[in-house]
Order: sequence, then structure tokens, then C-alpha cells
Amino acid sequence: MYAGRKIALALATVALAGGMATVTGPAAATPATSAGAAAECGVRADGKLWCGNRVGAKGYEHRRYNSAVRGPLNTSPSWFQCWGRGDQHAGGNNVWYWTQLDNGQWGNVAAVDLHTSVDPARACASADLTP
Repeated sequence: MYAGRKIALALATVALAGGMATVTGPAAATPATSAGAAAECGVRADGKLWCGNRVGAKGYEHRRYNSAVRGPLNTSPSWFQCWGRGDQHAGGNNVWYWTQLDNGQWGNVAAVDLHTSVDPARACASADLTP
């Protein structure tokens, strides 16, 4: 009986520690380490579109590759406010997503750099229109 209690206590401790790691882990985006993070794409309770993305993807001032680079997306998944049409890209369409980049600047990211099943991934309200 003593050995059984020790095993039960050890298992409970491991389960509790695993649960605490999940609860206390960061709520912000973290680098993608699994297929689940890369495949995620949907609107969360905060009203933002959260999608897995290519780490290192560039955000541009306009929806054109020849516009100024505003910064990178160094984490995945990331959130996106809206979308618009711009330059054609390797993803086979001209959809770009608007987001706040990891350096705090706002920029447009080509849909080819997001893990979406369809582009555009969602529609925007007219108040969300971006340059």
C-alpha cells in the first residue's frame, strides 16, 4: 500500500506540473514547434484572426514587395487584423494580411507566408480597411 501511494503521489505531481506549465505559459505568440501551431488559423475570442505563419516573414508598408519593409514576424502563430489585395505572390493570389509586426510597426504580410486553407481567411468590417 505504501508503494502504491508513492506512485499515485508521483503521478499526481507530474500531472499537476504539466497542467501548471500550460496555465502559466505565455499567452502571446511563441515560435512554432508543432504542426498544430503551424496549422492553426481562425478568429479567436479577441476578434483577431490568428494563423500560423512563416517565421521571419517580412511585413511591408504597402501590399507590394517594392515598398519599404516595416519589420518581421519572428513568432508563430501571429494575429492579423484584416486583409487586402496587392501584388501577386508565390501563393497564387494577391491577398495580403495587415498586422502589428514583432517590432511594433504595422505592416502587410503576403498570404503565401500564412498557413491559411483559403485566402482571404476572413472578411473585414469597413472600419478595418488598411492602406
